[in-house]
Amino acid sequence: MPRARARVAELLARYGIPSAAIGLLHEGELAEFAVGVRDVRTGEPATTDTVYQCGSMTKTWTALAIMQLVDEGGVDLDEPVRTYLPGFTVADPEAAATVTPRHLLHHTNGIEETYGDPGEDDDVLRRMVENIADAPQVFPVGHTHGYSAALGYAILGRILEVRDGKRWDDVMRDRLFAPMGLTSTHSRHEQVDPARAATGHLLRSLAEGPVVTPVDHLPRAFGAGGTITSTTRDVLALAHVLLNEGVAPNGNRIVSAESVREMTRSRVPVPDPYLFGPAWALGLIVCDWHGQTVYASDGSTIGQNARLRLLPDSHTALTMLTNGGPRESFYHAVFNEILTDLGTATIPAPPAPDPTLNLDPARYEGVYERPGTRYEVSAEGRKLYLTLVLDPTQAQLVQQPDRVRYELLPVSETHFLVPPTHALEDVQTVAIHDFTDGPARYLHTNCRVHPRTASPHHVRA
Repeated sequence: MPRARARVAELLARYGIPSAAIGLLHEGELAEFAVGVRDVRTGEPATTDTVYQCGSMTKTWTALAIMQLVDEGGVDLDEPVRTYLPGFTVADPEAAATVTPRHLLHHTNGIEETYGDPGEDDDVLRRMVENIADAPQVFPVGHTHGYSAALGYAILGRILEVRDGKRWDDVMRDRLFAPMGLTSTHSRHEQVDPARAATGHLLRSLAEGPVVTPVDHLPRAFGAGGTITSTTRDVLALAHVLLNEGVAPNGNRIVSAESVREMTRSRVPVPDPYLFGPAWALGLIVCDWHGQTVYASDGSTIGQNARLRLLPDSHTALTMLTNGGPRESFYHAVFNEILTDLGTATIPAPPAPDPTLNLDPARYEGVYERPGTRYEVSAEGRKLYLTLVLDPTQAQLVQQPDRVRYELLPVSETHFLVPPTHALEDVQTVAIHDFTDGPARYLHTNCRVHPRTASPHHVRA
């Protein structure tokens, strides 16, 4: 992939990303390369042995372990969580009694992520489950898709712990990493050889360039949903399992072919189909690339990012691990360069706005929020605007104002393009939907759902 390597080097400089490692599995053949440096302070080059943080790609690993339990008869995806965690409870009695592992895998459980500080000890997942006894519902169980960064998969991780009688970290090692023959994949940051670890970077301005992140790893509360570290080769071993009916590159069967089929065909619709795709499966995102179904697993930590795309029709998997970003336009440019050379499907461009739409602003105006995130939708004449209100600490970290205003360009009655306000942003998409009671009930962006909490007169001009 010499042409792709040159293109990646050019794009890294343009986007202020220190390094990227790329891995390709195509018709059984593996190719990989790395470009850039793993730490801007040392200038040490990244290699294909460099270990990156995979963030929420971890969820696909946890889902795979759950499917092993399904194969063994230890878990039924449609039985209540209480079947496996008898003390499980949340504020809504109906939700506590009805939420299932499938809801958690699909991100349709709706439980607010108010799990307090569960600490960093080995009982972190048990504490998280205990700490949500008063957690409210963001939406009723099964009503819509709303991404859960930590909690949903922490509950799944706790089910694994209880069924196997060991820490989630040890479950992953014994059920997946060791049987697959992986030596560079770990679930805890201290297990990584510092000489191989990529350092995360933030980009506050192109002039300043990337700077080392002040937070070098996620807390253990994100474990089952976000703390796996890996290399491109090991990520492609995961892809091999999913593309080859549950069999790892070393020949070991990890899950049944039926479980792999269930992971891809059990789906729920995503309100915003444009960022990734129109549906969410079991630990995988379902994308539509010009009519071809592609499966995705992505992740971000504070300063590192991971992308994996599975193209079953061409028996191809493509992964990219970086220690800067995320930038969707960077990932699109790199992947489309490689995919075009292969003659496979490529990533579709964002939708175009429809200037003929004549929307009633009153249906959309209001405040949509969750703890730590607030969106205000307001109107000027017939135009709609979205104001993102950042937590002051987060705003200070990225050196951005705590209120950022965007114009909303309608694509349909429920979908909008959000043009960038500065050079470090990409075009975003937003869904404002569910008009059951008149005005929209939810704002959905970056896979996360935010319920409407206030009427237009609570929106600041």
